[in-house]
Amino acid sequence: MMLNNSLEQMIRGKNILITGGTGSIGRALVHKILQYHPAVVRIYSRDETKQFELYQSLDNAKNVRFLIGDVRDRQRLGLALEDVHTVYHTAALKHLSACEYNPFEAVKTNVLGTQNLIDQCIDKGVKQVIGISTDKVVNPISILGTTKLLAEKLLIAGNGIKGRHQTIFSCVRFGNVAGARGSVIPLFLEQLRRKKSLTVTDPLASRFIMSSDEAVELILKAAALGIGGAVFILPMPSVRVIDVAEAMLERYETVYGEKITLEITGLRSGEKLHEDLVFAEESTKAFLLNDLIIIPSEFSNSIPGTLLSAQKTAKLVLNSGEQIPLSKPEILKLVQKVDVMNLLKWDDSK
Repeated sequence: MMLNNSLEQMIRGKNILITGGTGSIGRALVHKILQYHPAVVRIYSRDETKQFELYQSLDNAKNVRFLIGDVRDRQRLGLALEDVHTVYHTAALKHLSACEYNPFEAVKTNVLGTQNLIDQCIDKGVKQVIGISTDKVVNPISILGTTKLLAEKLLIAGNGIKGRHQTIFSCVRFGNVAGARGSVIPLFLEQLRRKKSLTVTDPLASRFIMSSDEAVELILKAAALGIGGAVFILPMPSVRVIDVAEAMLERYETVYGEKITLEITGLRSGEKLHEDLVFAEESTKAFLLNDLIIIPSEFSNSIPGTLLSAQKTAKLVLNSGEQIPLSKPEILKLVQKVDVMNLLKWDDSK
């Protein structure tokens, strides 16, 4: 209830802009934010088709504006930011292989696009910016992780370069979002729909996982706390990717009586066997506040007393391969939320 009150105060009557607002997280954010009666939500993205699809899903909401634009375009971004109070920066190139084989494009969007946003938000007097990061920034071996790490660092450093301006910059760091495009559950559902083998890179591979609702809640909690120069992380469970595949194959066979195979493909370029949530150096200054890990920086603004009295995170397991993974029944609960086409027939008795 207290969070709802904070969100109501933070959003009601405000102008909100969401970069990449037609992506998986952007769409979920739009729907959630509209519940708190903003003056307007501006959805800034490059894809007119996805904008039209989102418009159709919003029941002709009167306080939503769709803006075609790219974060690479500094001037266009500046126009979109006029009179904006809060920015949720979800725009990025996020697919591992796309970034690995198009590295200069990843830099243009993830790094230079973020720099454009920081510059323009300071110039336009935006009050708060929340950037969306990923666990792939920790000890990165990929173009995606490296460019997103630099984007995260730029956003945090924005608090130190803003001069007399009041803009607050912070980041949230995600694991694998269960329903996001390109993540493992939608991939497996599509392979099942086409009756293709489920492809697993390595039998030992593990990932941190969170639901779309948890991802949105993390973003809004971070915004409500209003701590600039900090990274916010949700302590989350991990899954073995092969367990996800096997749980879904077993469900499919139970429902349809057909057997589909599992194929081991090998790790892709830039892909890690396990993921980490924090750097070793970060763990020495990270705090656990209720259900949030908070990593302050030298650019953080005044830290609330609640944070100063929070617990250190030393006892948390912050490597996906060292956690006890979710069981197959727990995995299927996540799959059910993502299976919007009801491919695996959750409404029957099987």
